[in-house]
Amino acid sequence: MAQESFEELVEDFEFLDDWEDRYRMVIELGKAMQPLPDALKVPATRVEGCASQVWLHPQIDRGLFSFQGDSDAMIVRGLIAVLHKLYDGLPVPEVCATDARAELGRLGLNEHLSAQRSNGLRAMVDRIGEYAASA
Repeated sequence: MAQESFEELVEDFEFLDDWEDRYRMVIELGKAMQPLPDALKVPATRVEGCASQVWLHPQIDRGLFSFQGDSDAMIVRGLIAVLHKLYDGLPVPEVCATDARAELGRLGLNEHLSAQRSNGLRAMVDRIGEYAASA
């Protein structure tokens, strides 16, 4: 089972019938996120494979995974916020065991993102998984 905040997001998405409303919700989640400090927008935190610029700064504290992220595209900032709800605060082994594709599929994202956005989302999930696996 995913984080409580992700489960709440799934419930909110189920309540919204129209994909455009869901899309707006993702964008609003991105707008509500704290921006990543410019000092952390460096090549080491940049995620390759995304059409827009994306930075993820993962951290592990007392065995719990967290990350900050940012993008120059509003929808991608929203996708980072969705990933934050999925992963932030999980014990590292649970990060590695999370089937992000299945969890994100519960939101219907797979059917409604462009190929470029899907590739970028996959690149972000891969980066998170790689970091957690190396911890």
